[in-house]
Amino acid sequence: MASARLDLDGNLIKPITICMIGAGGFIGSHLCEKLMMETPHKVLAVDVYSDKITSLLEPSTLPWADRIQFHRLNIKNDSRLEGLIRMADLTINLAAICTPADYNTRPLDTIYSNFIDALPVVKYCSENGKRLIHFSTCEIYGKTIGSFLPKDSPLRQDPSYYVLKEDASPCIFGSIEKQRWSYACAKQLIERLIYAEGAENGLDFTIVRPFNWIGPRMDFIPGIDGPSEGVPRVLACFSNNLLRREPLKLVDGGQSERTFIYIKDAIEAVLLMIENPARANGQIFNVGNPNNEVTVRQLAEMMTLVYSKISGEAPLDTPTIDVSSKEFYGEGYDDSDKRIPDMTIINRQLGWNPKTSLWDLLESTLTYQHRTYAEAIKKATSKPAAN
Repeated sequence: MASARLDLDGNLIKPITICMIGAGGFIGSHLCEKLMMETPHKVLAVDVYSDKITSLLEPSTLPWADRIQFHRLNIKNDSRLEGLIRMADLTINLAAICTPADYNTRPLDTIYSNFIDALPVVKYCSENGKRLIHFSTCEIYGKTIGSFLPKDSPLRQDPSYYVLKEDASPCIFGSIEKQRWSYACAKQLIERLIYAEGAENGLDFTIVRPFNWIGPRMDFIPGIDGPSEGVPRVLACFSNNLLRREPLKLVDGGQSERTFIYIKDAIEAVLLMIENPARANGQIFNVGNPNNEVTVRQLAEMMTLVYSKISGEAPLDTPTIDVSSKEFYGEGYDDSDKRIPDMTIINRQLGWNPKTSLWDLLESTLTYQHRTYAEAIKKATSKPAAN
């Protein structure tokens, strides 16, 4: 780690203390790793689980051992949270319920997790004059304007109808009985609250809208590397199917379009936000890779090819099957057709652009998952030696 590091304006970067809520998750673990290995900053890591950051916490002889502390607590009901936020210069809130099946089957938990539980975090930061980086979602945009156009309309080719801009695109959700939008609505409302705290009470904030961050340490094996119930996001779901040699299920034909970005590229963007508050405060940033756009069907086909390459296993005779959204997610599901992030603001403010191609990020992710799955199966099937 360099002894002197400069921000984008040539100023010396001073070490700060960061309270990271959700540090033990997928994004949090990569961000903690980046901060420990490349910066002088200190992290108060807050979560109920620490499995993904164990390698950063143990042994106590690690070179950064005095710069990371793990605090096992649930932000729903722990009075210690405000004290940790007071101790820090910056709070990063990553905590959320963010798996699509939960939007339908656990809408109350989804709303409480993403709005009610986030309220104290915002309140403590505002009242104590602490900076906040809050993680939102690309789901905030809901449906694109283009999705309401006739399928044969030439306007569907106009990027202004589907490229999503932080400061201009409307947030269009489905009807109330479509509970799939409970997540997006809760995330939108907490964004509006944070923005209002900035306008009325001077809260220094940055809002991050991730567009499908992908990489090693994603939850992907139900009951082993993730929750035993529910349906994860599309890439984790497809990964699990490939590992178990099951057909990949394409919801409503897999025609929805998405972009995917490598976690390490995305973490570079977050580090720039952390270390350049003058450029990041008061901003909402899309963080995605518009060059990695595919339909869900194309994603399934590419993942099948990548997995066959790294595993040496031939693809199944029937690698994909079509299922309805009602069958897969249950009653009340709805979806957006396309999500392409506009990158103007983050490029202007932070000079950041993603680098990793879709093939390369899939190869890195699936290689990790294939190895981890093999180790888990070996552990589960091994028997203790007889006495």
